[in-house]
Amino acid sequence: MFEIIPKNIIFDYAEHFLHVDNYKILSGSFMYATGEATYGFAKKFSHYRDFYIKHNDLYFSKLGFGTFKKEPYKEENYDFNYKEALREAIFGGINVIDTAINYRYQQSEREVGEVLRGLFENGEVRRGEIVVCSKGGFIPLDFPFPKNPYEWIADNIIKRGFADEDDIELDQHCMTPLFLEASLNKSLENLSLDCIDIYFLHNPEMQLQRFGAKRFLERLKEIFALFEEAANKGRIRSYGIASWNAFIHDESNEEHINLQNVYDAAREVGGENHRFRYIQSPFNIAKTQGYTVKNQKMADGKYYTLLEAANRLGIGVIGSCALLQMHLFKKSFKAEVGYLLDEKMSLKSDVELALQFVRSTRGILTSLFSSKTPVHVKNNLNIAHINAADKSRYNLLYRL
Repeated sequence: MFEIIPKNIIFDYAEHFLHVDNYKILSGSFMYATGEATYGFAKKFSHYRDFYIKHNDLYFSKLGFGTFKKEPYKEENYDFNYKEALREAIFGGINVIDTAINYRYQQSEREVGEVLRGLFENGEVRRGEIVVCSKGGFIPLDFPFPKNPYEWIADNIIKRGFADEDDIELDQHCMTPLFLEASLNKSLENLSLDCIDIYFLHNPEMQLQRFGAKRFLERLKEIFALFEEAANKGRIRSYGIASWNAFIHDESNEEHINLQNVYDAAREVGGENHRFRYIQSPFNIAKTQGYTVKNQKMADGKYYTLLEAANRLGIGVIGSCALLQMHLFKKSFKAEVGYLLDEKMSLKSDVELALQFVRSTRGILTSLFSSKTPVHVKNNLNIAHINAADKSRYNLLYRL
């Protein structure tokens, strides 16, 4: 939508996180996703329909592969992995991968790194074809789960000078620039990459009430300065905020974040060519506030939906939790939902219809789903063989 030119900022943090030694540089033809390579990836799947969208010169698959797993402390969450499902997703045409340092105590990032490393080394996929997203903000701990997590935090964060005790909210979230720098360094190691395409500040609304609105924005500026410098050094290409509640709550809610204010903070730090380019927010057939609720006040004094506001600012939106962790399917969808989303009636399950819904939403670049089973990934990609629902049919869903 607009050209971004690197700009020098101020921070320079050299210290690594949690004993980072030599992380591997496996860049294929490029160190990061490029427009030419992502376009080439999309062309391999020219038989797909309405499945790729261009933003900031990159081509995004309309479905992205997520690696979040609820309740990671459960033993069964250590026993499975995403690796085969992720391979199926990439070979099936998905080029957006989303993870975070804290998912399954760093195991999700490491599995993504293992898969990508193998694909790049074997020449099956080029680095430039894949858009890799990760996040920092939560205390990651480490696998296997430490016997005493409080000692782990003390030894690996507080004693190393990344944060003070008072900087850590609810024993799980931290927003000091030094901690985020360390988290980024560790994510690069876990992913076996030298550059992350989109790096998100993870759920900053957790500390909004503690900071207060004014101080919160000042802290965001410090973090954005860090991210701009990381982009200058080629460690990330762009950055954003991944939230759960912040952008979809009404502005009277204590966790509400105004996107215009965040955008203005990034522009103040990075100038007109800042790298704040993306946000991530939940969107699915049961959680549609981003499309329906006008809760974002913009510079003109008017209120817009999140998707409208992001579009006006040139910010790409990645929809998370497309299947609401499978809670959408406690009862079957109405027959009318299937008809409106799929006039050819070729989709076979409510899961496919739920993905067809988010894929058809105007204003969302890609929607994330998670699966550990390759056959489920293959089935989910059935939506790529039909057209997205047109706007008129899509909007009728909101009348049901």
